[in-house]
Amino acid sequence: MLTSTPSRSPAFSLFGDPHQTRVERAIAEFRSGRPVLFSGGVRSVLAMPTEAVDGPAGDMMLEWAVRGAYLVLTRPRLHHLGVANGVGPRRFPLPMLDRNLIDRLSRQTDAAMTDAAMTDTGESVSPVEEAALELAQLAYLIPSVIAVEAQDPARLVEAGALEVEATAIFNFRDIAARQMRIVSRSPVPLAEARDSEFVVFRGGEGMRDQVAIVVGDPDLSKPVLTRVHSACLTGDLFGSLKCDCGDQLRGGVKRMAESGGGIMLYLDQEGRGSGIANKMRAYKLQCDGLDTYQADSVLGLDLDSRHFAMAGTMLRLLGVARVHLLTNNPEKIAALKAAGIDVVQDLRMFGRPTEENVRYLQAKRDRAGHRIGIEALFGEPAAE
Repeated sequence: MLTSTPSRSPAFSLFGDPHQTRVERAIAEFRSGRPVLFSGGVRSVLAMPTEAVDGPAGDMMLEWAVRGAYLVLTRPRLHHLGVANGVGPRRFPLPMLDRNLIDRLSRQTDAAMTDAAMTDTGESVSPVEEAALELAQLAYLIPSVIAVEAQDPARLVEAGALEVEATAIFNFRDIAARQMRIVSRSPVPLAEARDSEFVVFRGGEGMRDQVAIVVGDPDLSKPVLTRVHSACLTGDLFGSLKCDCGDQLRGGVKRMAESGGGIMLYLDQEGRGSGIANKMRAYKLQCDGLDTYQADSVLGLDLDSRHFAMAGTMLRLLGVARVHLLTNNPEKIAALKAAGIDVVQDLRMFGRPTEENVRYLQAKRDRAGHRIGIEALFGEPAAE
């Protein structure tokens, strides 16, 4: 029989790091359309994603409010609405939970901050509102929230609200990346590389499994040919002509096989980290004439919502310290260096240009600094 008294360290318990655990649970709450209580300093704010405001929870939130509700929007969305460029996240009071107004201001292309109930530039937000926006992005939702000042946080928790500290949300990604571990691995022969092994990692953002494909037998004492590839359901699996992702994936594996080995990191970061639902929303906006980055901006997303700290952890767990990186994206190079990986050389990686993806490739080059030459855009051989 157990008779000893267990340690009750605030930093760890039977349920793991309580701060990380609450963020994981908060992600599930937001995705389920339920509000979360955000705390920081002397402020407590009850917030929920605008995607869920058409349910009964939105009206019930007002019962716990010190005053009326307000809408919190990101800088990219505000810029689209005509608020001065460079203004950070802002909050706008709502006279009532008008679902049509909220939907118009949070995602529609023809909206403008001209409603009589809205101020021109809104009010500055505190870390608790910024944490709510970050949680929406972690949950792969549109990054906009409805919030109220909570008048009785203790009673809210008693009533079943999940409380999470703002600092825990801001620290979540980096801590989760450091806690990743290998959970399974097996040989999987591929069309481009028969001698390949899939290695599955658990942890990272939202505890979603991540995969590394080890091609051949790379010499870990030397720089390893490596690609950090973000999942693209439409391109990788279905051969979408709107992007070059599938070509880069299979071309990268083939190049590794022909070079004696390499490692392909396959990260679950669909839509540059926005998720498949937001990616499809952005695709629809692109059908209406916007480029890929303009479409993300309409939805309140930054140029790139991905984080690559977990890529560094995965490489270290595989014993890789130095890489030749297959990428056109300078952000990936910087991210791996920041994660402690020595990027000895970066190499270009091009897919096939099509009538449907040339504008996408041009936008990546011109808006995000991807190193894509004119030769790659028009299918001509690139200079070595």
